[in-house]
Amino acid sequence: MIETTLGSLGRPVLRAVASVGRVVLFAVAVLGHILRPPFYLRELGASLLQIGWYSLPVVGLTAIFTGGALALQIYAGGSRFNAESVVPSIVAIGMTRELGPVLGGLMVAARVASSIAAEIGTMKVTEQIDALVTLSTNPLKYLAVPRVLAATLAMPVLVATGDAIGIMGGWLVGITRLDFNSAAYLKNTVDFLEGWDIGSGLVKGAVFGFIVALMGCYHGMSSARGAQGVGAATKAAVVSASVLILAANYLLTEVFFSS
Repeated sequence: MIETTLGSLGRPVLRAVASVGRVVLFAVAVLGHILRPPFYLRELGASLLQIGWYSLPVVGLTAIFTGGALALQIYAGGSRFNAESVVPSIVAIGMTRELGPVLGGLMVAARVASSIAAEIGTMKVTEQIDALVTLSTNPLKYLAVPRVLAATLAMPVLVATGDAIGIMGGWLVGITRLDFNSAAYLKNTVDFLEGWDIGSGLVKGAVFGFIVALMGCYHGMSSARGAQGVGAATKAAVVSASVLILAANYLLTEVFFSS
């Protein structure tokens, strides 16, 4: 009975460790192929368009409503201590350090990781990946590397755009609902916002983009056969990317701002 109990506890742990190992090996393989020819620039361009440009509306909408809600919440909390003037600076710092990269990463994970996993999973089910191997094309090089590279390059741009739109959302709420002077609001934003506040968010964005595309490609290539397998891979890609983004955000925040 003891052996059965220990076995039931150990098997999930071993499966989890094995899964982590497979993901790490997949990431190392992708990184190893990034600087090696051949380079599929057409695939890279298409991936940049799909991941970057087409994700801009959802990131922008998320950012502007988040910035507006953040301004209302900070004003309501600050009014208890007669500190309403901190709204511009806290909105700017909160958006650039945390909310911009994290919410942008989660929205891109929902949109992009699922799309990549479904696309590659369908290619596996329909044996298109086998056809690439037959044509002497490395599937990892052709499918995964352009998407991972495109997401890593596009996410900082999306984060920077989301930061600007989120701060604008806070400014709009501040001058229309909270009776702030427009010039004073913008001056406080500029005075209290430092370069590393923006830079740390951009670094987070690059890491989150790498995670999103990596999880989409990994689960797509690991998809089981059939429609049910593709659906399971799509769900696993979104969940794993979202959890890893939150975990990576904590680790990066600890590294950047622990002192």
